[in-house]
Amino acid sequence: MRAVDIIARKRDGHELTSNEINFIIRGYTNGEVADYQMSALLMAIYLRGMTTDETLALTEAMLHSGEIVDFSDLGRPRVDKHATGGVGDKTSLVIAPVVAAAGVLVPMISGRALAHSGGTLDKLESIPGFRTDLSLAEFRATLEEVGAALIGQTAEIAPADKKLYALRDVTATVACRPLMAASIMSKKLAEGASGLVLDVKTGSGAFLKKEDDARELARIMISIARGLNKECIVMITDMNQPLGRAVGNSLELIEAFETLKGRGPDDFNTLCRELSAEMLVMGSAAADTDRGRAIYDEMIASGAAVEKMRMIIRAQGGEPRVVDDYDLLPRATHRQELLAPEAGYVPAIDTEAIGHASMLLGAGRVRLDAPIDLGVGLTVHARIGDQLERDSPLATIHFNDAARAEEAAGDIRNAYTIGPYRVEPPQLIKAVLR
Repeated sequence: MRAVDIIARKRDGHELTSNEINFIIRGYTNGEVADYQMSALLMAIYLRGMTTDETLALTEAMLHSGEIVDFSDLGRPRVDKHATGGVGDKTSLVIAPVVAAAGVLVPMISGRALAHSGGTLDKLESIPGFRTDLSLAEFRATLEEVGAALIGQTAEIAPADKKLYALRDVTATVACRPLMAASIMSKKLAEGASGLVLDVKTGSGAFLKKEDDARELARIMISIARGLNKECIVMITDMNQPLGRAVGNSLELIEAFETLKGRGPDDFNTLCRELSAEMLVMGSAAADTDRGRAIYDEMIASGAAVEKMRMIIRAQGGEPRVVDDYDLLPRATHRQELLAPEAGYVPAIDTEAIGHASMLLGAGRVRLDAPIDLGVGLTVHARIGDQLERDSPLATIHFNDAARAEEAAGDIRNAYTIGPYRVEPPQLIKAVLR
């Protein structure tokens, strides 16, 4: 068996066997298959697609490329949530402490910002001292101690995915649905979760712009979970405008803390509540989603959720006082308010352009190894359906570099459409698939 023959078979539209997939994933992980060969295969998969059986085999090969964590001895259900990426999406920072406070274990492996999409790890690393690079032993100990742990992908977990993720980014194959599904599911199934709640974004700020594509990805991931005897539900959610108001690492962290205190934006709080309710049902802490929503409200109102966040921060080496003293977080030195050029209504926002503006300021990265500025970003004021007067605020830019701010301002102005007629805001949760 040779890598070149496997590449040729996929190039010509044939279905690969599980043996062929295992061979090439094993070879790529240990360095026997070169980057240029895997790049060719990724493009062939992007163009030719994969069957359900192929995608399941790819997920299993990536899953078994490293260590699979088993937390079943901890004696409680273990539920995680994953989102496919968007602008202002900071739900993990609220969901993890809420669900853990209610008694469900939350082992969470998260990612970093890339291109226009933010990353949970960067937001957490805005907290002085916070460690996302826990070993698997530390991951287990933290989970056992406080009920939740939020870490980055370790060298032991799905190493094939870690290599493939970086390669997909530079070969324009990130949005390939089978590759997305295998990447997400291999990491999540390796981390010791007994169930998964997945948030698949669709719209102008998502990797999958069309709802049909989002639904197809959801179907693939549900079929993978079933094939591996894991419980899984998928929400299809809107990303035609930023989620919440804050875009940028420490800004989003503050918004998450405010939400844990019961003061978050309505749309963001609603999505956190719905995702948490599904996780609480899956984790046997709630009989149904109505009870799950009530538990979410209780954890917020009682202060249990925000206290759990302090515990998570302390357990992972961070400064828990940041939850109450935002001056301890990185902050931008300058602000600029962008104003509407005319009166009217907001019928649409190019959300990817908003995310790109945040990246230009330094809050995101073009490459996974690029440094970022944790204090910069945007506060979004105008949303779809809003009525604007001339000089109404569109957004506030938080910046440290004036040249970058000027470039970002152009992106933000161009992102907003202003028209004469009011439109209804987009539906936040489009579907729940089981």
